[in-house]
Amino acid sequence: MRGPHNIWRLVRTGATLERTGAMTVVLDAFDAPRSLRIAARTLGWPFKWLGYKGDLSQPPAVRAITALGPAYIKFGQILSTRPDVVGAEVAQQLSVLQDKLPPFPRDEALEMVRQELGVDPDTVFADFSEPVAAASIAQVHKARLAETGEFVAVKVLRPGIERAFRKDVDAFYLAARMVSLLAPGAKRLRPMDVIRHFDGVVQGELDLRLETSAAAEFAANTEGDAGFRVPGVHWFLSARRVMTLDWAEGTGANDLAAIDAAGYDRRALGERVLRLFLSHALRDGFFHADMHQGNLKIAHDGDIIALDFGIMGRLDEYTRRVYAEILYGFIRKDYKRVAEVHFEAGYVPPDRDVDEFARALRAVGEPIFGMDATRISMGRLLTYLFEVTERFGMETRTELILLQRTMVVVEGVSRSLHPQINIWKVAQPVVEDYIRDNLGPKALLRDLVQTMRVLARFGPRLPQIAEARLMQEAREEISDTATDWIRPLVAGGLGAAVAALAVVFVMAL
Repeated sequence: MRGPHNIWRLVRTGATLERTGAMTVVLDAFDAPRSLRIAARTLGWPFKWLGYKGDLSQPPAVRAITALGPAYIKFGQILSTRPDVVGAEVAQQLSVLQDKLPPFPRDEALEMVRQELGVDPDTVFADFSEPVAAASIAQVHKARLAETGEFVAVKVLRPGIERAFRKDVDAFYLAARMVSLLAPGAKRLRPMDVIRHFDGVVQGELDLRLETSAAAEFAANTEGDAGFRVPGVHWFLSARRVMTLDWAEGTGANDLAAIDAAGYDRRALGERVLRLFLSHALRDGFFHADMHQGNLKIAHDGDIIALDFGIMGRLDEYTRRVYAEILYGFIRKDYKRVAEVHFEAGYVPPDRDVDEFARALRAVGEPIFGMDATRISMGRLLTYLFEVTERFGMETRTELILLQRTMVVVEGVSRSLHPQINIWKVAQPVVEDYIRDNLGPKALLRDLVQTMRVLARFGPRLPQIAEARLMQEAREEISDTATDWIRPLVAGGLGAAVAALAVVFVMAL
């Protein structure tokens, strides 16, 4: 959908940023060079009158994004996970995006169910409520199954949302190209990669089969976690544009008054949220990456219920080990080991000095560990850590930034439930258990067994692989010899035709 219409979209975006006062905030957040500021002002200031006014009660960046519509709201949510791109202050502002929009009619939702599932909603559902929550991409209805009488949550995509997002994402790509062209210094931020990351996240959320799959995988991974629940999936009532899960009844984690009135132990809840997140990230490598209060409920029996699985984080096994070693090194104040882990993982270029890097890490860790236990922040530590690694040449790693941002959010949830929580004391046993199970002798033996299994799978093919490699080396050697033989003939005047014939003959061997 490339074309001049994308320029118009950028003009409307620039005009709205200018009118709401967000233009300066955004340019300062990106530390934009003069060339980019001129281009942005050109797209904004002359057309300021075309911009949307927005909600005057909101901060400028949030005001502009909510005024521009669903794609921009979702983009703002994604950018709130990237403080490395927009800066900590703007990321904090964007993290409060409510993502609440006017709902679409119930009848349209029922028609979507009819089309996607190929069933008559009246025969499947005994009741189907008006929307109970409406967001930028979809809305949720509470329904009761006719066959069993159990209550379920039915999530339905907004009509036409795929096309609307596609149009805006195309404009985002154009903006990223302009930033890359006009601001070469922004290369480290990789604007095209940021948009591709956003595009991938949105495409995942626009196909509710993927969110259904994520919910099922998350439920399977956490089935044995005490005090934690994931709503069950109804596969036969889920499709590309419709998803059905068990209805989760409980108190919102942001309703502290109701939590107190129900007599829940807020200290235990706060510690459990943090332990669960670390367990999911380290043990499973698959974690809820949008674990704010609005996506958590407290069930009547005190269990924590997770909701909304559109944004999930995944870490491979090696990255999990690196992350655990970094946290463990900080817990033990072994800054030299933390530095070595960064070099071993290739996060910091090998031409940098490991001792100098260790000193920089000490400057990050010591002031934080010198604080009162209730003020120690793992999120603050990780933020400072990324600032230091940036100075030492570490490139942006999306999976770690998402992990860091989620850690900040989870820490905020834990502190809202129990302000006196000692983050490191709660985290230490989880990290130590992972280190013991994955970096000790038992882990070494397990790695060797896995390596042997891989080699065993390729065992029958090893002779063919070796023979093919030897034949390739022989051809290369013959080719080099023939070239050495042909060169003096060509120089002696036999002509290009003979040389070409010889080369063709050699390549045919």
